[in-house]
Amino acid sequence: DIPLSPEYARGVKVAPPRFLVREECRERWGHYVCDGRRSITEIAAEFPGFDYSEMVHDEDVFYSDARESDEHCCDRAVRFLQWLNSRPEKCIAVVTHSSFLRHLFGQFGETLKADDRDDLQRLAGNCELRSVVLCSHGVKDGQKVDPLMPPPANPSTVRMGSVYEKPLSM
Repeated sequence: DIPLSPEYARGVKVAPPRFLVREECRERWGHYVCDGRRSITEIAAEFPGFDYSEMVHDEDVFYSDARESDEHCCDRAVRFLQWLNSRPEKCIAVVTHSSFLRHLFGQFGETLKADDRDDLQRLAGNCELRSVVLCSHGVKDGQKVDPLMPPPANPSTVRMGSVYEKPLSM
């Protein structure tokens, strides 16, 4: 038996979730082979329901033998937050890696109580789920934050299908 959502039980059609792939929230790159990625062409063949339309490079142009600096990873995390803040959705799930989260959350929490700050900034566990409410004002250290990548000219309409019905066409 598949549990039904309240919306489905009432006959309300709910758009399936969209799985959008972004380069900014990937693992810290360089030095370790496991921190590189395969080509988008290869990944898309294995995961065809994901939306890769905002990926600029098919190949992993960022990976090198040199480890990405902490400063660059932190800047990339802030740029990802800026993009995330520009999204119209009210609830977004982000799937990423522990090192990226450490660089992201390590920049915030200085006004929190020590226990709360430590909980926010701690290293994420494997497959850990965290719920966080973020508020971004488009600035860091008094400076406007520029996006890592420009917004797409034609946003994708790719959507994942539902387990309950055929995929909605847009």
